[in-house]
Amino acid sequence: MPSPRLRTLTRLLLAGLLPLCLSACEATFFSALNGVTPRRDVRVHRCIVFDRAHRLALDVYRPVDATHAPVVVFFYGGAWQDGKRQWYRWAGKRLARQGLVVVVPDYRKFPQVKLDGFMHDAARAVAWTHAHAADYGGDPDDLFLMGHSAGAHIGALLATDETWLHRVGMRPRQLRGFIGLAGPYDFLPLREQVYIDLFGATHAQQMRSQPVAFVDGNEPPMLLLQGGDDGVVAPDNALSLAAALREHGEQVQAHVYSGVSHAGLLLSLSHPFRSKAPTLHDALRFIDAHSLDARAVMATASTSETSTASP
Repeated sequence: MPSPRLRTLTRLLLAGLLPLCLSACEATFFSALNGVTPRRDVRVHRCIVFDRAHRLALDVYRPVDATHAPVVVFFYGGAWQDGKRQWYRWAGKRLARQGLVVVVPDYRKFPQVKLDGFMHDAARAVAWTHAHAADYGGDPDDLFLMGHSAGAHIGALLATDETWLHRVGMRPRQLRGFIGLAGPYDFLPLREQVYIDLFGATHAQQMRSQPVAFVDGNEPPMLLLQGGDDGVVAPDNALSLAAALREHGEQVQAHVYSGVSHAGLLLSLSHPFRSKAPTLHDALRFIDAHSLDARAVMATASTSETSTASP
């Protein structure tokens, strides 16, 4: 029988109230989702400091028997202004149960910092992951980036503009792939003052924030997932980036899920809302196709999904 928390989440989904809940009471909502996501078969390492100067930490989620597993760095969203890694314990556990080592880092946000600040933090998190993945059963050479909304933008910019990873001794081609969920990749002109303040007033300043502007044929493979009913980030963002990548001969897949909202796309990763879109399945297939140990990913995922009847 579904738990009270699960029933509440389901009612919110059916009533179309998830976008309101996500904007007004994120901590409560994600606490409930964390509570209905099992931890079994997963080990969690919390509050690992990766940037002492800026007091930034990350959490690592890994299968209990992880050995040379693919590694995913997951960047959460929040309009570059909000969010905490603790809200995404459900995502870390959910992905780790599929055979992945998952790293969820925090990053500084506007107005404390602007583009250079949070991109610096994200690059530092990726560099830490590359250096320490093996300590948690991951393969540092089997590294993927994944993100939702602003987090997808950050991941895409790391994968397209070599400036950021180069500063930490890495390059985009070292990534096995990027998975973007509802990411803004081509969103000029800026109309809201908060984003003009964040990304700059001049065209040159704003172009630095556009992943589509940096595509040059040196990107890792990409999977761009989008909800057809996304009222926050237009699906054209994914289609535009996909077109630019194809023009340069890059490997890219773009899927727009009919009837799926901005929040719904993220939540479809979770067990309670998995029927909203095949987001997790498509992400795992992508990792399977590009991982150094492809066969292990889908095999672990299939076992995880069929061995439990609870969320």
